[in-house]
Amino acid sequence: MSLNKAKIGQTFTIVRIEGHEKIKKFLFTLGCFEGECITIISKLAGNYIVNIKDSRYAIDEAMAKSIRLAA
Repeated sequence: MSLNKAKIGQTFTIVRIEGHEKIKKFLFTLGCFEGECITIISKLAGNYIVNIKDSRYAIDEAMAKSIRLAA
């Protein structure tokens, strides 16, 4: 399942990051990589507020679709 289909408030484990190398590198700098936990805090106008490693970040729909989660 991709992050854009996950429910708000639930914590998931990242299985893999798909997409272009540029997106993968950017998400890696946020601490978003395989085995890490991620929680969706809210969805606002096509943007996702996520919690990774006790920090909150805003990512767009394309990035959310590239993050694959354990079901």
